[in-house]
Amino acid sequence: MTNAKKTVLSIGQCRPDQAAISHFLTTHFNVTVLTADSMADSLELLSRTPVQLVLINRKLDLDYSDGMEILKEIRNRKEWESIVVMLVSNYPEWQEKAVAMGAVPGFGKAELNQQKTRDRLASVLLTSEPVVR
Repeated sequence: MTNAKKTVLSIGQCRPDQAAISHFLTTHFNVTVLTADSMADSLELLSRTPVQLVLINRKLDLDYSDGMEILKEIRNRKEWESIVVMLVSNYPEWQEKAVAMGAVPGFGKAELNQQKTRDRLASVLLTSEPVVR
C-alpha cells in the first residue's frame, strides 16, 4: 500500500527562506508545502487541511509576532495532537523551549543542508505510517 503524499505547513518565513525550505523539502522528501504568514492563516489552514508537519519560525516575518504562540495554540487543540511541530530557529535555547512545549527538535535556517536536519525531517516525513489527521 502506498502512502499519500505528505503535507508540510511552513509558517512565518521570509520569502527567500521559504523558497529555500520549500525547495529542500520537495527535493529531498517529495512533499507538498503550504505556507502561512500569520497565526490566523495557520489555524485556518490547519482546520481544513491534513498536515503531518508544521514548521514555525520563531519570529514571524509578517509582523515579528511570536511563533511560540502558534505552537501553544496547536498543542492546546486535541484534533491536532498527532501533528508534528518543529521550530525554525538557530538558537538552541528556543529549540529547548519549543520541545518543552510539545514540539520535536527542529532546526535553524543555517542548518538546513546539514545531515542532522535531513535526519530529523526524514524521521517525520519518510515514515511508513499512513497519513492521518
